[in-house]
Amino acid sequence: MRALSLTLRGAEVLWPAGPGPGNLALDGGRIVTGRGGRVVDLSGFMILPGLIDLHGDGFEHHLAPRRGALSDLGAGLLSAEAELAAHGITTAVLAQFLSWEGGMRGAGFAARMLDALDAVRAEVATDLRVQLRLEVTAFEDYPALEEMVARHGVGHVVFNDHLPHDALARAARPPRLTGQALKAGRSPEAHQALLQELHGRMPEVPDRLAALAARLRAQGVRLGSHDDATAEDRRAAHALGAHIAEFPETVAAARAARAQGDAVIMGAPNLVRGGSHKGNAGARAMVALGLVDALASDYHAPSLARAAFCLVDEGICDLVAAWALVSSGPARIMGLADRGTLAEGSRADLVVIERATRRIGATIAGGRISYLTGVAAARFLG
Repeated sequence: MRALSLTLRGAEVLWPAGPGPGNLALDGGRIVTGRGGRVVDLSGFMILPGLIDLHGDGFEHHLAPRRGALSDLGAGLLSAEAELAAHGITTAVLAQFLSWEGGMRGAGFAARMLDALDAVRAEVATDLRVQLRLEVTAFEDYPALEEMVARHGVGHVVFNDHLPHDALARAARPPRLTGQALKAGRSPEAHQALLQELHGRMPEVPDRLAALAARLRAQGVRLGSHDDATAEDRRAAHALGAHIAEFPETVAAARAARAQGDAVIMGAPNLVRGGSHKGNAGARAMVALGLVDALASDYHAPSLARAAFCLVDEGICDLVAAWALVSSGPARIMGLADRGTLAEGSRADLVVIERATRRIGATIAGGRISYLTGVAAARFLG
């Protein structure tokens, strides 16, 4: 599909200097000055920069609506992209595990998913990218990760440690063991034995991980850590060159990130629901303290735009600051200088929202319509 040439008039536009009236012209996939092609009247709507989602794993539900992945991963990814577009997301980072959990989170599935994504990427308007989430004790997956980074041009790797260390240190049965075992295709006994083995590897992790991080940094890969619980955790991640703190579990960890100049990403579902479902630090409080650089959809794409409006409605910040957490903030973290605002020359990524209802009527990514419905559809097609 060719990029549209349009002039959008009558809407309230979130310009780089703040919201206000004016015509927004698109041509050649970029925002241009003057007038584009056909004029579309968007009176009663807002036009805001397209949302940039730095961490979303909701796509897993499209690839495996029930236990076991679909045989056609491409069809599942197209479905996932349609959902992202319907919620105003124009750049999406799909968070794919390489984990001891196996199944859809194993290295074999990750390789299949990346191949499928390469095959469908040209068919969609949304800019689909990948983050590989590596479980740090899964030493066997380190070579596979490096091969995937090189083969598919993956530019973002995050280090996780989701082992239930407290239970394993007591040789106790961890919570949710049976469910994890079934997903991985193991017996509960075999799964616990694996977890105990991985737990025993922890003394080896610092040296092995430091060497891997150095190799990835040399390739220009951005590194992050996930679920830092303490300031010490964040400082250790920073020492690896992991300068992105995803979903820190405590204010102390977020403060440590900020003290070192690292970026902090929090989950939009956490903010919308008023707190973490795991009892960790709340995203709203983090934003109010000025500790958050970006929000991410995590497991629920609709939460991203909703979170920004929640911040406005509760008086935590104005629309400019709230929307920056889902547009220019994420763009800055990932070095995407061509998007995140509606400045002249920027990539034509935008979302059209009904002012009265805040329903998303249209999403345009790279100057191409990725989602269109309702009154907005009538305006664009009339």
